[in-house]
Amino acid sequence: MTALTPREIMKKQSDGSVAKAEGSIGELFLLAMMAGAFIALGAQGSLMASFNLTSDPSTFGIGKVVMGAVFPVGLMMVVICGAELFTGNCLMIIGTLDKKIHLSGLLRNWAIVYLGNLAGSLIIVLAIAYSGLWDSGEGLLGAVTVKTAVGKCSLSFGRAVVLGIFCNFLVCLAVWMAAGSQETIGKIFAIWFCIGLFIISGFEHSVANMYFIPAGMLAAENQSYVDLLGLDTGSLTMYGFFIKNLLPVTIGNIIGGSFFVGAVYRWCYK
Repeated sequence: MTALTPREIMKKQSDGSVAKAEGSIGELFLLAMMAGAFIALGAQGSLMASFNLTSDPSTFGIGKVVMGAVFPVGLMMVVICGAELFTGNCLMIIGTLDKKIHLSGLLRNWAIVYLGNLAGSLIIVLAIAYSGLWDSGEGLLGAVTVKTAVGKCSLSFGRAVVLGIFCNFLVCLAVWMAAGSQETIGKIFAIWFCIGLFIISGFEHSVANMYFIPAGMLAAENQSYVDLLGLDTGSLTMYGFFIKNLLPVTIGNIIGGSFFVGAVYRWCYK
């Protein structure tokens, strides 16, 4: 058998939530750091592959397609290599509804994994900053890194929530389909198309933004990057990062993954 049925996938997600809820703090945090690093590397790679395209309005769409082709590698590493990703763990709601785990176990996992994802992402941000890669393309990569962060921190609260809902709807569907495949190639294709779609569409992923925004904030310290595209970096503050973007996007991610995927499928197949 090469694929599970949707009902079997739901049971697999429900059973898997038990180990996630009962994992030790150290194990969960380290696996979450790995996931944060994986997603951050996917984010960095997607910017590197597309910066000369997304910086030009006439090729912006093509640039988003290129980003969508590269970024999914991050989730592939999470799923195939094994790591704890907050957005994917929104599917743990199925185990909670099945009464296999308590709500406290769910929230404990989310808190530990969220912080671990942030730590892993920030390590990659610091490493990339030190590497000098933002000088690529005569500094255009650095400029696009700043521009990306500015755009995210300039969203209204409501728009950020909605974009977060759409994003984790697709991310959890990618995780769902990957869980149904018994073969690595099947998992890769399941992830690649769904995650590519969310990147191309411009939706908001809380863990990816743990790289995109701090990277933009650090890159903005180089005035030459800022001047290259004539950017206003006033929104790149800790308030802009945590309150204007991360908070509403996280709320949207929880709604999109836990309710529109996890709870809906649990209701349909239970």
